Amino acid sequence: MPREDGRDLPDESFDSGGSAEPDQPAPPRRSAELADPGSFRGIDELDRGSSDDHDDRDPYEPDPYEPDPYEPDTHERDRDPYDQSADDTDGTLTASDEAFDVGGGSRGGIGGIGQLGDNLALGPVPDLAAAGPDEHAPHELDDQGAPPPEIDPNGRQARYELGAVEAELNQRWPETTIEPSTERIAALLSLLGDPHKGYPVLHVGGTNGKTSVTRMIEALLTRMGLRVGRYTSPHLQSVTERISIDGAPVSAAKYVETYADVAPFIGMVDRATGDKGPLMSKFEVLTGMAFAAFADAPVEAAVLEVGMGGRWDATNVADGQIATITPIGIDHVEYLGADLEAIAAEKAGIIKPGSVVVLAEQDDAVERVLLERAIQVDASVARQGSEFGVLAREIAVGGQLLRLQGLGGVYEDIFLPLHGAHQAANAALALASVEAFFGAGKERKLVGEAVREAFAEITTPGRLERVRAAPTVLLDAAHNPHGAKALAGAVGEEFAFRKLVAVVGVMADKDAHGILDALEPVVSELVVTQARNPRAMPADELAALARTIFGEERISVETTLDAAVETAIGLVEQSDDPEEPLAGGGVLITGSVVVAGEARTLFGREPE
Repeated sequence: MPREDGRDLPDESFDSGGSAEPDQPAPPRRSAELADPGSFRGIDELDRGSSDDHDDRDPYEPDPYEPDPYEPDTHERDRDPYDQSADDTDGTLTASDEAFDVGGGSRGGIGGIGQLGDNLALGPVPDLAAAGPDEHAPHELDDQGAPPPEIDPNGRQARYELGAVEAELNQRWPETTIEPSTERIAALLSLLGDPHKGYPVLHVGGTNGKTSVTRMIEALLTRMGLRVGRYTSPHLQSVTERISIDGAPVSAAKYVETYADVAPFIGMVDRATGDKGPLMSKFEVLTGMAFAAFADAPVEAAVLEVGMGGRWDATNVADGQIATITPIGIDHVEYLGADLEAIAAEKAGIIKPGSVVVLAEQDDAVERVLLERAIQVDASVARQGSEFGVLAREIAVGGQLLRLQGLGGVYEDIFLPLHGAHQAANAALALASVEAFFGAGKERKLVGEAVREAFAEITTPGRLERVRAAPTVLLDAAHNPHGAKALAGAVGEEFAFRKLVAVVGVMADKDAHGILDALEPVVSELVVTQARNPRAMPADELAALARTIFGEERISVETTLDAAVETAIGLVEQSDDPEEPLAGGGVLITGSVVVAGEARTLFGREPE
């Protein structure tokens, strides 16, 4: 293969109802081995091979008056959301910060809060920003003692530096090029002091719905009072979306800072790999950065989305107390194969000894493989459709109203601002995962109002997301037949379009025929396009394939997304029948994560 540089919640929370070495002589020394961190060279060499040399960079001077569209929304997290004056005699117990001071210590139950003691013991961080002007020490160059101007963490300078880091990381193997192994990421984390072992982990694998479920789990944990880190992939618009703390992507400045912190150790792993194998891939580096950022925050729980497969995915160096597995289908056939059972076996790799496995409804053969793995490692199992599930759902304005069966009981009147039966199933899966994390069981459920509030605030960018009205423009990141089928079902059931024009762009390594075939029943006309990505299937090639499904008359071709969207809107607004109303038309942009991301940017949406 070519080398390329390239957490038992206390009862209060429950309701009882790299570069090469310089070319110069060096003394003989033992070669570093990935499996033996002690063999790495000393800290005195950490500056070698570092990718943080930008002395010849043209530094931008940030304009403090420049309105910056990248400024993230921040809010003070409500750590004590429950009314402590409530009468507990009705059986409803309340949760408070004190709840996190107990919990059974490090020997608590499933993902017990006691395991978070090291983080919680740190206590509150001083609010340096609250210091008054007289409290600032005079700057040696400032006679007035005024504080230096604040630097926007997402400003022009930060974005410039982010771009430089991305350019460097893009020289490494991309996520589409895999050399199945966890040795390199394990070696990096060992050098970093094993940051992934400093907080409990919930691990989310499967084929479709992973990102949505990860975001739902994050929202529920946050509403229960934890500080949460979320790691997802791929991103839609900005790579910073992948590492989220407190419900928002890290800033560009934090991303750059984190990379600078880990870069010397990445170089050490690269040099230790030598000619034995490839350097660390970009995904491995990003995974290491996420673990480090979470430890630095610090977070009290981390929700990790598997990148690809499971057994040898870089995220699998973490031992998740909860292994959540969404529906498994055919995807990434070049690495996972086209056999569902083989794919399931790879994805079952995230099920660890003594963990709790929360399974979405699966094909019978897939479920059998997953259950066999659970038995092998003595893991507990909760299955959708058996121990938990969706009891009822009604289509509502802006989403759907759900009645969910959880592991601890029934949760009523759950409003989910997302469309589709698949998202309702995702909600049930996320709920059961959080219940398992906190040790819920029969007649021991999470506080219903907290669950309702968490779900009501869920956002999943690029998942049947409305970005314009009149005509309605929706975008969705469906990129395989299974996802496209779920998308078509949601559109057909929950939207009554007079005419729907789809804008579709697909990556060359995906099952384009399967995607188009799944969309055809709900689409009136199709505009074929391609993303600005070297992996994109050429528009003409995709069009030729589409004609075998849609026919010549229903196909238009545009080589750029903006032109394709403009053409689609024009098609929706035109009619050969003067009596036919023009209202009620819609545009659906889908086919790949890259296309959905480009569309979000085109319509002025910020990264989330």
